[in-house]
Amino acid sequence: METEERMLNEPLLIDGATSSPTPDGCAEEAVAFEEMGLDAAWTFEASHDPFLPLVLAADRTKSINLGTAIAVAFARNPMTCAVTSWDLQRLSEGRFILGLGTQIKPHITRRYSEQWSRPAARMREYIRALHAIWDNFQTGAELNFKGEFYTHSLMTPAFSPGPLTVSKPPIYVAGVGPKLVNVVGEVADGFFVHPFHTADYVINETLPELAKGAKTAGRSAEEVVVACLTIVAMGRNDEEVARARTKAAAQLAFYGSTPAYSGVLDFHGYENLQPELNRLSKQGEWLKMTQNIDDDLIDLLCISGTPSEVGVQLRERNTFADRSTMMFYGPPPDIEAIEETISAAQS
Repeated sequence: METEERMLNEPLLIDGATSSPTPDGCAEEAVAFEEMGLDAAWTFEASHDPFLPLVLAADRTKSINLGTAIAVAFARNPMTCAVTSWDLQRLSEGRFILGLGTQIKPHITRRYSEQWSRPAARMREYIRALHAIWDNFQTGAELNFKGEFYTHSLMTPAFSPGPLTVSKPPIYVAGVGPKLVNVVGEVADGFFVHPFHTADYVINETLPELAKGAKTAGRSAEEVVVACLTIVAMGRNDEEVARARTKAAAQLAFYGSTPAYSGVLDFHGYENLQPELNRLSKQGEWLKMTQNIDDDLIDLLCISGTPSEVGVQLRERNTFADRSTMMFYGPPPDIEAIEETISAAQS
């Protein structure tokens, strides 16, 4: 396919996902990723704000891209997101990537106390609102965005951060269901492939929807960067790899218990696993959930092995992607391990 042919001629960008429980720790991980030669450092919205670590990282790094993978869009309105992203793009001198996701209804309504309805349509409008606001910041054009979910029609000079000397931030969006993936192809700059995936599923089920969305907007799917989030269980020896695979299995069990991700399991003949994992999750049986993830399923959904073995698998299994973000389950990799991984992935 066209994406595979492109990747034969273009090196796969290799990124890292920060995992520290503190903003300062994530910033230091970004510094380490830059020293390791990785192309981007990504934060995500869990136990800390995804933007704050990147303020610190922007000051401490020089060349690595910095992004959110993801920030929860519907937890904040387009204006607040636009201002924060604009400031980060200025601080990083053009290295910031705004990565957004929808989250799910219980978190939006019960954790964030925000509105939830028609997430795909809402995300489309959210991105268009961001661009309208940024156009106002950059050129002073009248702000007059009126949509179904968001209205932004007031901006005075005192509240505008003014123009950038670099381009506005690119927007990547995470999606699983066909409606949202279609929207990504239509209005976003990049698409995050959820870590709970296989190459066969993405190529056969997901990318065709991305292409449909791009066609709706009158552009090629090649204009949308495909950024693959990849679960990696890396170690220097068999014992370290085995421990990392166990940690990865626990994460796969958690993902697999979510109804929204059942399509991947169904596609590969595991139709009965998601309901069972979901049942166990409601009972708090986390260990039993992990025990339901066998070695074959780990191999299907996770990349594991030594640094060089991981690098080869990144190259061979991500032919559909422009970049791949390693999400490490195991001991923190050192510079030598990452350099070995990158060399194997790009050889």
